Amino acid sequence: MIKGLHGYSFNYSNVVTQAKIAYQAGFDSVQLLPEHLFRYLEHGGTIEKYQKLLDNYGLNVGNINAIKEIGRHQGHQREQLLAEAERIFRTAQAFHCPVVQIMTMHEVDYLPEEQMLTVLADNIRALAEMGMKYGGIKLQIELVGYTKFNKIEQALEVIKRSGMHNVGLVIDFWHLYVSGHQPQDIAKLDKDQIIGVHICDGRLPHPGELWDELIQRDYAVGEGDIDVQAWVNAVKATGFDGPWSLELVSPRHWEDDLLDTAITNSRQIDDLVQGTN
Repeated sequence: MIKGLHGYSFNYSNVVTQAKIAYQAGFDSVQLLPEHLFRYLEHGGTIEKYQKLLDNYGLNVGNINAIKEIGRHQGHQREQLLAEAERIFRTAQAFHCPVVQIMTMHEVDYLPEEQMLTVLADNIRALAEMGMKYGGIKLQIELVGYTKFNKIEQALEVIKRSGMHNVGLVIDFWHLYVSGHQPQDIAKLDKDQIIGVHICDGRLPHPGELWDELIQRDYAVGEGDIDVQAWVNAVKATGFDGPWSLELVSPRHWEDDLLDTAITNSRQIDDLVQGTN
């Protein structure tokens, strides 16, 4: 089992701290947010210095998370997307990072379904080709539950249309749960379609409540409405042997002791994935 420390679980920390607590808590890699990584590089940090730190801890950069709003498709917006992506891919290659996450937000929600899928297939093809240019980097699509592009079937269709083989899915329990998926939808996937897993908990919005991840995901594993073990078992049923991480999108828990949180997350991954349930 490969365990990655998800940078969003430690949202207010820096990448140096994330590397240290990943080592102390028994993780294999760090999964970095671009805003954390580029802040480090813009304020005196270097790729060489951070790589040396990772080497000392026996860690690697497992993925960079994420290129957002990948449906930008008009004029300068698409140019901006590709420029942002190239910066991330170039940095990922420097760290020998194998995976970059990609995701839409609401930028294509206004389009009819067929046009949305066409736009996303075209953009994902361009991003995947860029990933190949920078050392064969894979792309993992995160489906955002409260957007129009939120179904596994849509993602698989877009991947098919793109014609690229370095694109797959990240199985984020909360996003898939709130978009109506069930564990059995995951169990029937081919393991090669899955690049990574985000273990997480939470709930749907209450009646009349607006979508807000910082509210509906403000739960540690075991505190929300998701049967997390059932989702883990569904992933395991595919034969998946890639990286697992625990994503804690919880402002309450972001204020806890970072090392305690990392140790707890590491143990929870062990218990859920390697336990006998």
